[in-house]
Amino acid sequence: MTSTLPAVTTPKVPAQRTPVPKTGSTPRTTPLPSRLRTSRADLILCGVLLVVVMTVQGWNIADYPALSDDEGTYLAQAWSVQQGEGLAHYTYWYDHPPLGWIQIALLTWIPSLVSPESMTVGSMRIVMLLVSAVSAVLVYVLARRLWLPRWAAGLAMLLFGLSPLSVVLQREIFLDNIAVMWTLVAFCLAASPSRHLWHHFGAGLAAAAAVLTKETMIFVLPAVMITMWRHSHRDTRKFALTGAVTACVLIGMSYPLFALLKGELFPGDGHVSLWDGLEYQLTRPGSGFILDQGSGSYGVLQSWLYYDRVLPLGGLAGALLLLVTWRWSVTARALAGPAFTVAILALVALRPTGYLPAMYVIQALPFLALVLAGGAASVAHGVLRRWRSTDEKEFVTRARYAVAALLVAASAAYVVPRWYEGDRTAVTADANAPYRAASKWLATEVDHPEDTRVLVDDALWLDLVHAGYEPGLGVIWFYKADLDPAVTKTMPRGWRDIDYVVASPTVRRDAADLPNVKQAMKHSTPVATFGKGPDRIEIRQIRGGGTSTTGTADTAGTATAGGDR
Repeated sequence: MTSTLPAVTTPKVPAQRTPVPKTGSTPRTTPLPSRLRTSRADLILCGVLLVVVMTVQGWNIADYPALSDDEGTYLAQAWSVQQGEGLAHYTYWYDHPPLGWIQIALLTWIPSLVSPESMTVGSMRIVMLLVSAVSAVLVYVLARRLWLPRWAAGLAMLLFGLSPLSVVLQREIFLDNIAVMWTLVAFCLAASPSRHLWHHFGAGLAAAAAVLTKETMIFVLPAVMITMWRHSHRDTRKFALTGAVTACVLIGMSYPLFALLKGELFPGDGHVSLWDGLEYQLTRPGSGFILDQGSGSYGVLQSWLYYDRVLPLGGLAGALLLLVTWRWSVTARALAGPAFTVAILALVALRPTGYLPAMYVIQALPFLALVLAGGAASVAHGVLRRWRSTDEKEFVTRARYAVAALLVAASAAYVVPRWYEGDRTAVTADANAPYRAASKWLATEVDHPEDTRVLVDDALWLDLVHAGYEPGLGVIWFYKADLDPAVTKTMPRGWRDIDYVVASPTVRRDAADLPNVKQAMKHSTPVATFGKGPDRIEIRQIRGGGTSTTGTADTAGTATAGGDR
């Protein structure tokens, strides 16, 4: 981290020096920046801000936002790893690399041993608080390593941690949150002031871990390399980049090697394949152009802006400005990595034929915060320090501080009320009461749950497993009733072999494309309803339905899944 130190006078052999860009000014020569662990001021500021961020993010975490099917899927897959049942609770079909939910399995391992019934989505969200804490600290560290002043690094940490958009999405059990943490580790190591080769090698390993957690992080790798190029020593730069790229590629190749060793690299009869998984991800129906008001992508964009406009729009504008002023601005060059990351992710989101999931913006959040904080530091320097001389008149100096205070007040007046309302909702609202009520009803009102077959979304899957329903073939993730041969072959009568369907918003939305689920909904009547309006959850009993002989699922079948995964 940068610290103010006295000028170094050198005799015959000068100490190693690094040009330190001061925002909005020409670089000057100063000693290497101090590190967070040895800077008391940085440690205190980072610690205080971390307490604030974690309090807001952790308060009411189980009740808001509403549980999502994707969260349930990742947690159920982690549960399967813990139980030694394989890489997924159904046929693993290479939809994502498994490293993400393996890490979730490690994070939830001790809680699941102490209280197995607590292994449900709401209660296990608490493990994401640890991921958010690490990421928030890494944002601060990276800001300091990119030469931002201490107050700007703290601002970046607050922007990243307190934006209502961040509070909502970072609470949820998403692979993107873990991948962002590894990406920030890669950036911090790439910008290491020590310039050790092992730091750059470690950056490559962390980047590979990010990609193997969520494969879309591969788009960010060029920005990591740019940061490493700028911060590595010119005499060892080639070795640094070669080592980082080699480490990243070797670790990344473990995924196709795993598929090859299992005989599942290429398509074939009776088994899934990595090739099929990649083909599905690359050819899945797009959600349209993000600026087309009738497209799904536009709806996703509006959902982001509903929670916060400051971070996504302000950060994007700041990144574009930094890229345009690259040649003239020291700040732009210092923040080249984060600015380039924002630009890349924005271009990917703008693809007219691409698919844009709601959690995609998570990958950009820390870099949007860094760019905004860098812009604030640049403005502050321009107002308070630029063209300032030692004989400046006192009234001019006072005018500078008055302008700075006015800018701070105006920014706070715009941001604080909007963020306060969004964060207040996050710490007070209960969006998951219908899920808890439905889970309790199915656990207490159904006789012989071990012999009952229920279609549910994955948000409730583990709840019913703990309630005594048979995993996989008794409580069935509703997509699998149509898309997984290992499940459909145990349903010779189709929807008639199902007893209940839990019609959550996700199930009602996707039932139109799933024949068995659609017919189960059509031939069922509600026996219990929890909540109102589009967010209600209906427990529907199927007329003429009944449990059939389920047998044992064949994990060699091919499978696909729906949702945003």
